[in-house]
Order: sequence, then C-alpha cells, then structure tokens
Amino acid sequence: MNKNAGYRKKVHIIQLSLAKEISHGMCVSNLALAVAREMKLPEDTCYELAVAGFLHDVGKLELKKYLYGREEDTLTIEEMKYVRMHADLSAKILEQNGYPKHLVEWVHAHHENCDGSGYPRNLTREEIPLGARIIRICDVFAALTSDRPYRKSFDADAAVELMIEEAKNYDLKVFLAFLNVIHEKDLDVILDKGSTEQYLGALLE
Repeated sequence: MNKNAGYRKKVHIIQLSLAKEISHGMCVSNLALAVAREMKLPEDTCYELAVAGFLHDVGKLELKKYLYGREEDTLTIEEMKYVRMHADLSAKILEQNGYPKHLVEWVHAHHENCDGSGYPRNLTREEIPLGARIIRICDVFAALTSDRPYRKSFDADAAVELMIEEAKNYDLKVFLAFLNVIHEKDLDVILDKGSTEQYLGALLE
C-alpha cells in the first residue's frame, strides 16, 4: 500500500467515525429534549439540553483521530484511560467556544453515575447536575441501540432491560421520565440513525 492510499484509508475511517458520532449526537439530543419536556422543565432548558446532547462527545472526535476508529471494547487499558479524557476535553472545547457554564458542566459530567462509579470526578447523586443526569441516560440508550463492531444493536426493550439492571447508576425520576418517552413517543423518529449515518457518510466521501 502506497503512502497516499494509506492516508486515504485513515481519512475514510475518521470520516465514518465522524458520521457515526454526529448520528449518535442527534439521537442523544432528540432523547434529551423529549425527556426534559416530559419532566416539564422550562423550554429554554429543554433547548439547551438538546444542544448539550448533540455536543456531549465532541472531545471524542479529537481523540479518535489518533485511534483510527477503533471501538472502546478493543482498546487497551491505557487507551481506555485516554478515551475517557473525552469528557474533560469536550467541556474544554465548549468552554473555549463560549457556551454557558451550566451547559459545559452538563457535558463534563455526562459519564458520572449516581452511585459514584462514573468519571471523570466520581460525583454522586445531587453532585451531578440534572442536565448531566438526563444526558447520561439518553447516551446509554443511544449507545445500546446502535451497532458496534463487537455486537449488533439491541432493540429498545432489550436496551431498557439492560439499563434496569444498572439502575443504581441513574437518577430515578429522570429514568422514569425516560421510560415514559420510550414507551409513548415516536421512538422510530428519535432513533432514525441509519439514514442519518448514510447521508452523512455520503457527504463526507
């Protein structure tokens, strides 16, 4: 393989990763908006959660350039620690671009768990901003219902069952609102990730 071919291959992998991350962000954004509205939060807050949901993994795009599209379950322990820097990096990018402090904090804390087992700061329950608790749940569901190299996507019911097994991680009020959204809203529209990835992939070729 010549240098140009190798370069094009790496760029293509990065582009496919970008399409998947944008699609994932759109799904989390749609879910976060629906959950926030289900919880009767102010409309301004609902809108900001939609923005935060879309941008929550922006730091991962920077990190993935150095991992060439490899998924988390194929990474070494050292690489996993590196990827987990994305919450810090995402918050830093948003802060540098003038996003509100509370929105930056939602993104920074979107991998924190209510039992203190999350990252990057091992926050617990009320220490975690409500916006981050909402994004956390939406992010997990969006990930479970997506195809990964090491597994096929779970359907919505199977994904919810897996999340119930890890309920200690989540804010119960948020989780109940999320369940109402999953069972009552137009989930096919929210989870329409396949066509989004195809469209974005075509644009990036």
